[in-house]
Amino acid sequence: MAGHSQFKNIMHRKGAQDAKRGKVFTKLIRELTTAAKMGVPDPAANPRLRAAIQASRAANMTRETMERAIKRGAGGEASENYEEIRYEGYAPGGVAVIVEALTDNRNRTAGEVRTIFSKAGGALGESNSVAFTFERLGEIAFPLSVGDADAMMEAAVEVGANDVLHDDDGHQILTRVEDFQVVRDALEKRFGEAKSARLVWKPLNTVPVDAETAQSMLRMLETLEDLDDVQQVYANFEISDAVMRQFGG
Repeated sequence: MAGHSQFKNIMHRKGAQDAKRGKVFTKLIRELTTAAKMGVPDPAANPRLRAAIQASRAANMTRETMERAIKRGAGGEASENYEEIRYEGYAPGGVAVIVEALTDNRNRTAGEVRTIFSKAGGALGESNSVAFTFERLGEIAFPLSVGDADAMMEAAVEVGANDVLHDDDGHQILTRVEDFQVVRDALEKRFGEAKSARLVWKPLNTVPVDAETAQSMLRMLETLEDLDDVQQVYANFEISDAVMRQFGG
């Protein structure tokens, strides 16, 4: 396993995710409000809102909390005007990093992100300085309980998916950006609502890191994720089994 999903798993085993639940909710509420404000409050007609609701359910957010956030955005009660910004740069070890943010203060967020890169020994780059090492894809996740690997593979390929992966967490279907909504809708019609469905950055290649580099790099990624303005962080690192064991993996 490589990249940001591996980082998330490591940090989960360290018990860090529970402590971050409040921050996760803050980010999700911001996304719900923004999605409702930019589109319509109906998830069936607003793909971004639909994805935000799915992510909120996966985080065990209550329906009341979601409805308040959506109502606030749809009713124009939200005074903040959030702007989507993507930052790119390199972490220690030459690991490429993409940071997606939703901010009401571009200068504040840029300064915070730049400081984190700098303190970790990394470097924040210009737009598109590392995006070429990633591929923009749709990612749709289903639990294993909806069907076996063969059934999911057959159904996904039939409706135009690029690839299907399976692990202990479930089925992961990858699509081209332009096919994302069609594939998601077709699979949900057959298997029920997905656990998550969103656009992601997948590394085209990975950079192996040793234990020392992994430690500083993971701290940097965790610090980036702690920022309220940061929604997603992607990185193209790879950690060997031997190094993973040093992290309790």
